[in-house]
Amino acid sequence: MVGTSIHHNLCLPHPQQHHQNQKPIDPTSREQECIYHLKKCKNMEDLKQSHSLILKLGLLSSSFCTSNLISISALSHFGSMDYACSIFHQIDCPNSFQFNTMIRGHIKDTNLDEAIVFYNQMLEMGIHPNNFTYPSLLKGCSYLQRLEEGMQLHGHVFKTGLQDDVFVQNSLINMYGKCREITKSCTIFNQMEDLDRNSATWSTIMSAYVNKEMWGECLEMFRELSSRKDWRAEESILVSVLSSCINLNALDLGRSTHGFLIRNLSGLNVIIETTLLDFYLKGGFLETGLLIFERMKVKNQWSYSVMISGLAFHGYGTEALRVFSEMREKGFEPDGVVYISVLTACSHAGLVKDGFTLFEKMKEDKIEPTIEHYGCLVDAMGKVGKVREAFEFIKSMPMEANEVILYSLLGACWVHQDLELGVKIGKKVVELNPQTNGAYVILSNIYAKSQRWELVGLTRKEIAQNAVKTHGFSFIEVKRKVYKFVSNDILWAKCEGVSNILTQMQWQLKFEGYFPDLSEVLHDVDEDEKRERLSRHSQKLAIAFGLIHTSKDSSIRIVRTMRMCKDCHTFTKMISSIYERRIVVRDRNRFHCFENGACSCKDYW
Repeated sequence: MVGTSIHHNLCLPHPQQHHQNQKPIDPTSREQECIYHLKKCKNMEDLKQSHSLILKLGLLSSSFCTSNLISISALSHFGSMDYACSIFHQIDCPNSFQFNTMIRGHIKDTNLDEAIVFYNQMLEMGIHPNNFTYPSLLKGCSYLQRLEEGMQLHGHVFKTGLQDDVFVQNSLINMYGKCREITKSCTIFNQMEDLDRNSATWSTIMSAYVNKEMWGECLEMFRELSSRKDWRAEESILVSVLSSCINLNALDLGRSTHGFLIRNLSGLNVIIETTLLDFYLKGGFLETGLLIFERMKVKNQWSYSVMISGLAFHGYGTEALRVFSEMREKGFEPDGVVYISVLTACSHAGLVKDGFTLFEKMKEDKIEPTIEHYGCLVDAMGKVGKVREAFEFIKSMPMEANEVILYSLLGACWVHQDLELGVKIGKKVVELNPQTNGAYVILSNIYAKSQRWELVGLTRKEIAQNAVKTHGFSFIEVKRKVYKFVSNDILWAKCEGVSNILTQMQWQLKFEGYFPDLSEVLHDVDEDEKRERLSRHSQKLAIAFGLIHTSKDSSIRIVRTMRMCKDCHTFTKMISSIYERRIVVRDRNRFHCFENGACSCKDYW
């Protein structure tokens, strides 16, 4: 969005440039006639005819005519940079506007190297760059993440004395943000005078935070901005806010932002509507997401991709296939990312046959399958118990299987009790990554199931030597504040309210016949200690906190960073029944909606 605002700022010649480089035009003059024809151009044929008229009238030396001719050649949707270059090279003394136009044209074509050639030529001719030159060049550095060139241009900005120009400052913030140098973006932002910061400045710094995945900092910046009396709604700012809300599970703030958009903007463009769609789908509000999607007057490929991915995440494979078909009917050709979404939908729903049909169709569409596409099919086969077929499919892949694919199949081997294949796959996973704690756990369980106690001991020893325990996080929003829970967080577990409710839950679960599943807890400790550690999984702490601090008729919504373990899944199902609460959990793989003792995934994840 920042790039777009810069683009608009550069669309027209700078008023001073017209004053300095152009003579006032008589409305009845020949120049005005040529400009009239240029503005009516709709394709290259029209442009060439206008060019011929300029040559016929001997006006190629007119700076006003050539500037407009170059501008339309370089910047219009039907233009050609080759054609613009041929015109430019006929000019004896090009001015700064004409150089800036050529630079912008090359940046539009993502050709930064050529743009820099024109910039260097500009310097060699003694023409001073201005506050329209650097935003274009920095925009090119942003697109291509060319930090080195961007930093060199930053140095030139100081040499030309433009370091305090708001257009240039915004472009520098954007360039460093896109290159993930957030500290430099913040330095420039903090050096700006408060009165000089415009809406584009705030939008740019917030976008930089989002690009660096610093969601909390983005929302803090928004709170600071919204406390100002002179701020006004900008779609680009609110897109960053919604993106942060998505990733922090800040559902109340996200819905408030939606309400703000409705109250303050007469219409929403496809970008912000799609961001809203993404927010509701990733927040677990599938019905609201579907409603937004159905009401969108304009949909693009991104809109369809988000909808398909959302349906896949919720386990609605058949519906995802229907939207995919609609997308193709509307003339949008799917890319590799869309195919990953629809294949994921097939995986979550166990639609193996449909998945392979789409896989073949993808190859017909000349899209080269990546390891992610192969991984979706392996996962689909593993979920329905076709672990041997999945293993043969892996061997037929044109690339080596990675840890993710093998770990997925290892989990399927354990679920479907193919112990022999599980051992073979588990050893491969450990070879690829000796620090994979989960693989050791499953291997140990397989050995224990086979009563191979010596190997169980060896596996425990390898864990002590190699494995790195990754702590899981769970987030829950209460009264517009997001709380983070870490597995085995003793401070939260001993917090008076949480501790009491955890004890209460354990007693009630015991009366309902719940027994903790200790198979995924691999520690060299006794059974009591295992139960204690299992009871402090981050999801359980978050649920306890949610039961205390949310009303009985509201849903508890949790986002966790890791795949849900089997015991947490069983635990949450039973809690949803005992406390008569709807609990929605988004883990690394998908959504789980627990209600009345059942889960939307049908115990199939």
